[in-house]
Amino acid sequence: MSISLDRVSVAFRSAVEAVHEVSLEVARGEFVAVVGPSGCGKSTLLNAIAGLLDPATAEVTGRILIDGVGQRERSRRDANLGYVFQRDALLPWQTLLDNTQLGLAIRGVPRERRLARANELMAMAGLAGFEHYYPHQVSGGMRQRASLLRTLAYDPQTILMDEPFGALDAQNRMVLQAELLRIWQQTPRTILFVTHDLAEAIVLAQRVVVMSRRPGQLKAVHAIDLPYPRDAFALRGSPDFARLETTIWQMLRDEFRASAGATA
Repeated sequence: MSISLDRVSVAFRSAVEAVHEVSLEVARGEFVAVVGPSGCGKSTLLNAIAGLLDPATAEVTGRILIDGVGQRERSRRDANLGYVFQRDALLPWQTLLDNTQLGLAIRGVPRERRLARANELMAMAGLAGFEHYYPHQVSGGMRQRASLLRTLAYDPQTILMDEPFGALDAQNRMVLQAELLRIWQQTPRTILFVTHDLAEAIVLAQRVVVMSRRPGQLKAVHAIDLPYPRDAFALRGSPDFARLETTIWQMLRDEFRASAGATA
């Protein structure tokens, strides 16, 4: 599924404009990362795309289309749109296997089919043997992996990801970056991925979108001309990676400096 944003703005009723006239096209099957200073509206933009903003507190203007369909025409339970949040949000009273198949159960998929799908995904993500563990019994990285699988299980064609690895330590983050790349290459789908980590954006995405300080505007879009499959561990030491990181960081640094000056 494709994502089309045409001059999208978001203003909260508290008179704070979070996003200002962002226009962006994300092609079907494309992996795009979004970076920018804290508070620039990255997460707000994802929430606007997902239709999660309360009209009583936020006004969204402009046009948001997913596969050419506007929000009013889309169902709130659209199975073709998935969302992975910053925290794993697993149900603590359910096992990892039960959490993984939750979306399928809500959609009425028969038990045998959803169990087969959940077990297949858990094996693919290296969680075989932990099916009957509860969230508090496993590591943060394993919980976040199960959260990703819960979204993948019902096979959405577009996935919005809001800093899904931000709370993890550096080692677990790199492991899950490699895992996400592997899953995406095996089962291609459209991914819009918000992160504060520039290196993460370069490792994962085909394009990196740079947003300005608040109100967030689209400042630049950089093509990441690094071939797939990518090794999330080895890539960081390459000259091409260093070139891209320096180029994009120079634009980000200007926004961070401007943000600091505005709040000083």
